[in-house]
Amino acid sequence: MLYIDWQPSIEVFRIGIFSLKWYSLLWMFGLMFAYMIVKHLYKQQGIPEEKFYPQFFYCFIGVLAGARLGHCLFYQPDYFLTSGKGIIEMFLPIHIQDNGSWSYIGYRGLASHGGTIGLFVALAFYWRKENLKPMMVLDNVAIAAPATACCIRLGNLMNSEIIGRTTDMPWAFIFHTQEALVNRELVPRHPTQLYEALAYLLIFAIGISLYQYWRKSQHMRTTSPIAVGSGFYFGYCIMTIFTFRFFVEFLKKEQVDFEQGMLLDMGQLLSIPLVLVGLWCMIKK
Repeated sequence: MLYIDWQPSIEVFRIGIFSLKWYSLLWMFGLMFAYMIVKHLYKQQGIPEEKFYPQFFYCFIGVLAGARLGHCLFYQPDYFLTSGKGIIEMFLPIHIQDNGSWSYIGYRGLASHGGTIGLFVALAFYWRKENLKPMMVLDNVAIAAPATACCIRLGNLMNSEIIGRTTDMPWAFIFHTQEALVNRELVPRHPTQLYEALAYLLIFAIGISLYQYWRKSQHMRTTSPIAVGSGFYFGYCIMTIFTFRFFVEFLKKEQVDFEQGMLLDMGQLLSIPLVLVGLWCMIKK
């Protein structure tokens, strides 16, 4: 009775054949928060609005495409790369039946590492087109990114996906997933999605506080190592997020079969280079 019995509806509401899912709604909130934050930062820094508006389009396409391709290539290449059906489903939000019919299911499977890589690629096109300094763009996006990551992990929580290993901690969740019901594994588990969401919210709060501290100290003549454009915020963001991601993976249930028996899972292996890049950006000054 001490544990949290977790079986919420994945839908916010349904009208006829249309349904709005919590995961989609929280993704939308995450992108909206990032949009508003970066717009405010650009205004404070005197960057023209006409240079800001195209950025949302680049970020949206980059994150979505990167996250989708990252999941397909890193976690399920045996399914998506071995047939024409799999290749089509990799790009289109549908599922193709054996008889040739298809149904709309949305993009089931998005990887944060792929989304991060996709974001880098999209922003590279953006700053070249708008003639902006790369680190200026990356730092501003990095200040807002943890807020978006927090919302996405809350979406994972509402979907009861990316669940943790079994535990007897009093805050454990009992996830009523389809797999758990079939295998009769309704056992208390770490709510790793909630751990990540809270960590990313804290990372965001610290990052925005450092930014405000820099803004207040701009009257100083010396060059600040945490000035926007120095690369500090970009480094801080990916270093802290993926360091936490590396360690929280030890509490997660394996997402795919091939991870069983691995010393480090796919999420940890992909996190290591991002942590190193983040550290380099933070200390290079």
